[in-house]
Amino acid sequence: MKKLEIIIKPEKLEDLKMILDECKANGIMITNIMGYGNQKGYKQVYRGAEYNVNLLPKVKVETVVDNPIAETIVTKVVNEINTGNYGDGKIFIYDLEDAVRIRTGERGTEAL
Repeated sequence: MKKLEIIIKPEKLEDLKMILDECKANGIMITNIMGYGNQKGYKQVYRGAEYNVNLLPKVKVETVVDNPIAETIVTKVVNEINTGNYGDGKIFIYDLEDAVRIRTGERGTEAL
């Protein structure tokens, strides 16, 4: 099993949800976050004063899927979410040892 943490621009969330639905990801967790990467933010002028805005809004989507599905999701996200600009996001992939469904006690992929 793999845990995917996908960090994207907020306007790409619906596209990502469609990809995850197509790949039959069982569940997702969505968190609104702020941060920056290589783009280091941008400068904005407000009432004549210049401000550095370096914490940009992002969305973190987490899901746990079986290994073959994880590669399919990563490939689709890179191909379909990519705009070619800084700030498109990142995907972090973790090996997951086990999962347990609390209600039934099922373990592993059956718990997903």
